[in-house]
Amino acid sequence: MLILTRREALGSLLAVTLLRRAQATPERLQAAIRDFVGEAELRPGRVRLDIPPLVENGNAVPVSVVVESPMTEADHVRAIGLFNERNPQPHVLIAHIGPRAGRATFATRMRLATSQRLVAVAQMSDGSVWSETAEVVVTLAACVEG
Repeated sequence: MLILTRREALGSLLAVTLLRRAQATPERLQAAIRDFVGEAELRPGRVRLDIPPLVENGNAVPVSVVVESPMTEADHVRAIGLFNERNPQPHVLIAHIGPRAGRATFATRMRLATSQRLVAVAQMSDGSVWSETAEVVVTLAACVEG
């Protein structure tokens, strides 16, 4: 018979709770996007999310985001957010930029836990919010804990 002390039982409960919270879900993805855009209407267009649709290994997946914008003082991108549906956290990154950037773009590599949906969102200086979604199939997952 296994007998746990109060401290061991509370520690186990805390560990299980933290592991459950660390898993992104479609609902947490939507909440993360809503936190980023506030009450603004999310519209498709002006954003290009480039990521391979089929990824053999999820450990270092190339991804880039380009937003169509003249990048002038009057019309520019304020921030670009990248979000995912099934990694441990729904936020991948948020890049704050301005008209001096010249171009509204970034490229990086990311880990993908499994096949999932990614969403790139751009906040413009006029308050509009634009997005693009991509579905990615991962054959060998990354970000898998324990």
